[in-house]
Amino acid sequence: MVQTPQSETSASPWSSAVKLLSQWLEEGTRVDTLLDSLPRSIAGQDRARVQSLLFGAVRHFGRIEAHLQKLVARPPRARLRAILLVAGFEVLEGGDEHHLARVVHHAVEQAKTLASPAEARLVNAVARKLGAALAAETEPPKLAPAETLAAYYSHPEWLVRRWLAQFGAAPARSLLEWNQRPAVVYARWRLADREPSPAELEILVSTSWKGYYELKPGHWAAVTKLIEEGVIYLQDPSTRLAIELLAPRRGETVLDACAAPGGKSVAIADTLLAGGAPAAGELAGRIVSVDLPGPRTDRLKENLGRVRGVDVALVQGDISEGVGLFKLHSLPTQYSAVLIDVPCSNTGVMRHRVDVKWRLQENDLAKHARQQLALLRSASRLVAPKGRLVYSTCSLDADENERVVDAFLAHWKGAYKLAHSIVARPWETGHDGAAAFLLERA
Repeated sequence: MVQTPQSETSASPWSSAVKLLSQWLEEGTRVDTLLDSLPRSIAGQDRARVQSLLFGAVRHFGRIEAHLQKLVARPPRARLRAILLVAGFEVLEGGDEHHLARVVHHAVEQAKTLASPAEARLVNAVARKLGAALAAETEPPKLAPAETLAAYYSHPEWLVRRWLAQFGAAPARSLLEWNQRPAVVYARWRLADREPSPAELEILVSTSWKGYYELKPGHWAAVTKLIEEGVIYLQDPSTRLAIELLAPRRGETVLDACAAPGGKSVAIADTLLAGGAPAAGELAGRIVSVDLPGPRTDRLKENLGRVRGVDVALVQGDISEGVGLFKLHSLPTQYSAVLIDVPCSNTGVMRHRVDVKWRLQENDLAKHARQQLALLRSASRLVAPKGRLVYSTCSLDADENERVVDAFLAHWKGAYKLAHSIVARPWETGHDGAAAFLLERA
C-alpha cells in the first residue's frame, strides 16, 4: 500500500520506516527496539504501517539487496539504501499493473526530502529497474540448491544448508516460506471465571488453541485496555507447551529461572488460578521469577504487577549462583516445579523477530548450547526430590534441544529421567516453533 500524497512529509509512516531502517543498517539496532523508539504521536494505523514497512524490508533484505548490488556500482549511504529497500518491499507487496509506477514515484518524492535532489534522480533510475527485476522473479524449483533458496527467501545460506540437512528439502522450504509471511498477533485469555464477551469478540478471533485468540487489526486502543486490565496477554500459542508440561499445581511454589520479560511467569500464575480465585486472605500459589538485571527487567516488573491471587517474588540475579542467591533473598532453595526457558538462537520465532537471521552466526549455535547446558545444570540443583524440571527453547535446532538434554541426562547418570518432550515445528503446527522437555528428578 503506497502512501497517499498528503502523507508525503517527514512525519509520514513511509519516511519514519526509512529512518528506522537507516539506523538498522548503520548501527545494527534490533528492530523491536527501533519500533519502540517511535514517538507516541505515531499511533494506530500509522504505527502499524511503519512496522509493516520496516519489518517487510528487513524480512526481504537479502533478496532486495542482491538486486541492488547489481544495479548500483558503489554501495549507497544508509539513508538512500533504506529508501530503495522500502521501495523494493512495496513492489513485493504486489498490486495492479500500475503499482510499480506508483511505488517508484512515491520513493522519488520521498527521496527529495529524506535524501537530496541528486539522490532522488538515482532513486528514479534504480527503483524502476529494481521493481522490474523483483516483479520478474519466479519461485525456485522444487529441489533448488541452498544458494538459490537463500537468495529468494532472504536467509543466510549457511542456515538454509543447516535446515536442509536437519529437516529435508520440503520441510526446510516450508520453514523458509513461513518465515517470510507477516506474523499473526495472538492473545491469551487470562480469566478463569468468564469467557470473552460479544464486545470483546469484536476484536478477538477464536483459534484452534484453547484460550488463544487472534487479534483483529485496527483495534490497538481496545487491546491495550484489555492488557492493562489483566484480561489478555499477548502471547503466541507455542508458549503453552512448556507450561502444560510443567503442569503447575494449586498451592505450589514454582521457580521460573529465566523469567524476563515475564510471559511464562504470568502463564504459570494463571494456571495456578485456573480452579478459581482463592478465598479471601489465601493464595493459589507462589512464583519466584529470576533473571539477570538488564533492560528487560522493567517489562518483567510490569507483567508481574498484573498478577493477582498468587504471591510473586522477583529476584534480579544469576541462576548459576545457586542456593546462595536464594538464601540472600530468604527464599526456598528447592522447588517442586522449575521452568528454565533458556536464551537461544530464536530459530523458531523468526517470523516475529525478523532481524534474528541477519544477526545469527553459524558458531552461535554451539555457544548457545554450552550456555544452555550450564543453565540447565544450575536450575536442576534447585529441584526438590521427585520434583519436575522443564527445559524449553524457541529454537528448532537439535543442538539446542535434544542434544542439550542428552548431555544433561548423561551428566546426572540416572538422577533425572526424560518423562516427555515436545518439539513444535511451525510448518506443522501453524504457530511459532518451540521445544519443551519434562525432566523428573528421582
